Amino acid sequence: AERRDALVQRLSLYKLRAQVEVMPIPDAVFVAWGADVPEGFVADPRLSALGGRRWGDQSETDAVEADWQAHRLALGVPDPTQDALMDKTYPIEADFDLLNGIDFHKGCFIGQETTSRMKRRGTIKNRMMAIAFDGPAPERGAEVLKGELRAGEVMTGAEGRAIALMRLDRMDGDLTVEGRPVRVEKPGWIPDL
Repeated sequence: AERRDALVQRLSLYKLRAQVEVMPIPDAVFVAWGADVPEGFVADPRLSALGGRRWGDQSETDAVEADWQAHRLALGVPDPTQDALMDKTYPIEADFDLLNGIDFHKGCFIGQETTSRMKRRGTIKNRMMAIAFDGPAPERGAEVLKGELRAGEVMTGAEGRAIALMRLDRMDGDLTVEGRPVRVEKPGWIPDL
């Protein structure tokens, strides 16, 4: 919601001569996950375990935003609105290529050349990964250290788990954040790196 106006402005730049109007819709977005996703929800294209989404003005709920965030973090899925820094993170580092967010057969998107080159050459050095720890989440921007070496940076998190942008060559071994031990938890949907 806090980025809505910026998104409308950005999308409006790309409509060119098309006779369309880009405008925000005030209705809420609802998410359902678990064994029985109710009718009317559209499957999340990123990962089936994320469940489904629908938008509308009313829906009965038995969960709150924190429950959704805990579910997403347990699956190790980055939140593109919070974890991916719009002008600093390459989509491929935010796992968009693994979560159906990048089409390497379609042409012309911002950052296409760099993203395609990283994929083709196998030079992806960083990936967003789930990290686990005891206690509350570290602050956004806290460094993940492997000894004295910087191994990553915390993006978002909750009690016991967070998403961090990790250097792939420094994910193993003894890692710490703010002096506390952490471990990388590679979800099953991420292939061997």
